[in-house]
Amino acid sequence: MRKSLSVLVAALVMLAAGMPAAAQTSARRPNVLLIMSDDLNNNLGTYGHPLVKTPNIDRLAQRGVRFDRAYNQFPLCNPSRASLLTGLRPDTIRIYELVTQFRQNRPTAVALPQLFKNNGYVAARVGKIYHYGVPGQIGTPGLDDPPSWDVTVNPHGVDKDVEEPLLTNYTPGRTQAGNLGSALAFHASTARDEDHTDGKVASETIALLEANKDRPFFIAAGFYRPHCPYIAPQKYFDMYSLDKIKVPQVSPQQLAQYPDPAFFTRPPNWGLTEQQEREVIRAYYASISFMDANVGRLLDALDRLKLTDNTIVVFMSDHGYNLGEHGQWMKQMLFEESARGPLLLAGPGVRAKGKGSPRTVEYLDLFPTIAELAGLTPPGDLEGRSLVPLLKDPMAAWNRPALTQVRRGTAADGFFMGYSIRTERWRYSEWQDGTRGTELYDEKNDPGEMHNLAKDPKYTSTVTEMKALLRSTRGLKSQQTSVGNNQP
Repeated sequence: MRKSLSVLVAALVMLAAGMPAAAQTSARRPNVLLIMSDDLNNNLGTYGHPLVKTPNIDRLAQRGVRFDRAYNQFPLCNPSRASLLTGLRPDTIRIYELVTQFRQNRPTAVALPQLFKNNGYVAARVGKIYHYGVPGQIGTPGLDDPPSWDVTVNPHGVDKDVEEPLLTNYTPGRTQAGNLGSALAFHASTARDEDHTDGKVASETIALLEANKDRPFFIAAGFYRPHCPYIAPQKYFDMYSLDKIKVPQVSPQQLAQYPDPAFFTRPPNWGLTEQQEREVIRAYYASISFMDANVGRLLDALDRLKLTDNTIVVFMSDHGYNLGEHGQWMKQMLFEESARGPLLLAGPGVRAKGKGSPRTVEYLDLFPTIAELAGLTPPGDLEGRSLVPLLKDPMAAWNRPALTQVRRGTAADGFFMGYSIRTERWRYSEWQDGTRGTELYDEKNDPGEMHNLAKDPKYTSTVTEMKALLRSTRGLKSQQTSVGNNQP
C-alpha cells in the first residue's frame, strides 16, 4: 500500500510541475469529489429506510440536496455509467451490455472527468467509475477510459484475494466460470476494514486528496459495495438482526399481471427460502453500512484538509437494485427499485442544505450540473439538464420526465427494448413498442407498483398521454401532452 501511495504522489508532483497556466485560473473554481457506489438502491437512512444505518451519507445529505426521484437511464453497470459520464442516452452511444467501451461507438465524446482534465484540473480515479466486472475484474482497469484521467488506481483487497472461497452461495447455478457477480452469495469477514477493496479505495482516495489539496482536482472514488458477492466485516452484519428484516411477499396472482419481459429472471425469488432471503438481505445491508463507513473516511479527510467548503461532493449509485420485490433480484428491470437510485450533491453552489427534492430527474443531468457549478462549458450535445435550479430551490418548477430502458432477447432470437417513462405521478412502460406488453402504475397511490393499470379502461387516456410523452422523450415524432412531472 505505501509503495502504491508514494508512486501516486510522485506522479502527481510531476503533473503539477508541468501544469499549464489554465490550472492557475481553474484553481479559483471548486474541486469535485465524485463518490460512486455499486448496485445501491435507496435503502439508506437519509432516504427514510427504518433499518439501514448510513450515518455518513446522512451527514453528507445534511450538507446538501437529496434527490428523492433520481433515475438511471439503463439499470446495468456499463450502460448506466457510460451514459451518465458522457451525458448521452444509451441509444445515442449504443451501449446496452457489459463488454463494449463507449468510445468504440462515440470516439470523440468528451466525458465528464475529461472536461475537467482539459480545463487544468488534475483528474484521478480510484476503483470502479467506468465499468468493469465485479468481482472478476477487481484490480484491473476493465473498460476504463484513459482520456478521462491523469492518474488511475485499481485496488484489490482480501475480499477478492482471500475470501471468495469462504462465501455462502445460495445460487450456485448462477455462478458461471467462477464469476460471482450475479450470485446471491455473502461472507462476514474477520479482516480489518482497510484490508478490503473498499477500504483501499478510501485510503487511496485520501492520498490523492492530500497530494492535491493545493491544486484544483476532479477525483472519483468508485466503491464496490454493495455489489455481490456481499462481503463486509462481521461488525456490519452484527448491526442487523434477521428477525427485523422484512422479506417482500409476492403471489402467483400478483406476478400474472406483469408482462413476461418485465422480469429479469424466473422463478420468483430464485428458489430461496424465506430464511435464506433474510440472510441475503442482511448481507446487502451490511455491505451498505460498510461502504458508508468508507464514505465517512473521505468526508473526514475533506474536513481535515479544509477542502469541504470548496469541494462539490456527489454521492450516487450507478443504478438501483431489487431485493425480492416482484419476486426479482438485482437489476435490469424497469420497476422502481431498479430504475431509481440515490443522488446527493453538496458543496459550492448548493444553497439548499439538508433538503430533499421530489422532482423527477435523470442521471444524465449530473454532467451539465457539475459543469455549471464549476463554471465550465460542457459539450453542446449533452442530453441532460442542469439541476442547479433545484440545488437552489428543491421545490422549483420542473417539467421533465425520466426515461429508463433495458434490453431483452438474445442475438440469436433477436433483441428488443423496454422503455419506461416516469413522472412524479405515473410510471408507464412498454416492451417492443407495446407489442410485448405495457405497464402503468399510479406512483402516488401504489408506490410499490403492485397494480398494473395499463389495461384498465378507466386509465385509457392516461396510457395514451404517457405513451405520447414516452415517444417524445425518445425523440420520436409524437405530440407531447399534458402529463408532466408536477401533475398531482
